[in-house]
Amino acid sequence: MDSQELIHDIARSLSTGAVIPYLGPDMLSLCRDSTVPGTPLALAEHMTAKVSVPHKIRKRLTQAAQFIENFKHRKSVVHLMNEAFAVTPTPSPLHLALAASGAGLWVDTWYDDTFAAALAQVPGRWVQLQGLSQSEHFGQWTGAYAADGSALAELSAEPGRMLYKPLGSHGPAGNYLVSDSDYVEVLTEIDIQTPIPAAVQAWRTGRNFLFLGCRFDDQLTRCFARQIMKRSSDRHWAVLPHEPTRMEARFLQEQNITRIAMPLAQFAPSLMAAMPLELAA
Repeated sequence: MDSQELIHDIARSLSTGAVIPYLGPDMLSLCRDSTVPGTPLALAEHMTAKVSVPHKIRKRLTQAAQFIENFKHRKSVVHLMNEAFAVTPTPSPLHLALAASGAGLWVDTWYDDTFAAALAQVPGRWVQLQGLSQSEHFGQWTGAYAADGSALAELSAEPGRMLYKPLGSHGPAGNYLVSDSDYVEVLTEIDIQTPIPAAVQAWRTGRNFLFLGCRFDDQLTRCFARQIMKRSSDRHWAVLPHEPTRMEARFLQEQNITRIAMPLAQFAPSLMAAMPLELAA
């Protein structure tokens, strides 16, 4: 199957709800006015420009955040994160097309509010599910929010479309998994799926994932993707323009993810052209 035929196949599956878009930080590269950090390195540099940390961890996001949490306060970490993502980029055409598609679940693994803003432009009910830091919400792994940002005590039996932010998000409540201790707490439970909402677990069953703007070149991103994909289908795709690292290539093979060796900016119009006109408009 050539790349264009594959893209048309993905578009057809997306329109029927068979595909779950899984979005990474590089989706921000499609936004014409994005001023928020678009990589873990950029976010680490933003935080360490405001608070002095040891030189050897200045470019290591989780370690820098942990240092600030230990020697300042958790509130300092949240303040820096809220500051970094205070401005919501204008959703790109791809954000809007995906929001209007037949997908019933979107997984967004960065902290910006761009995709929520895209969903807000599409008629219909949706909820946002966010991972919570155990340092602030001990014993509660997930926060649920209505489209207007109000907190939900629990999800209804039919919550509608779901935006899942496993690492948290700027809006509506400034929830973030970002420090070493945040991840340690989640990783001790993620193998048994405790931090992953039951509604997400139910929806993913038998479905395909489409990875956009993601890299799998560190253990954390691979671990989260692996656990969120668990019990889904055995066929997935990832837009990865750069040659995979050895560990990325192993992960793609292990999870049966077909690599689409195309820049995201090139893939986006091709996918939208293959989608139903009312979705790609």
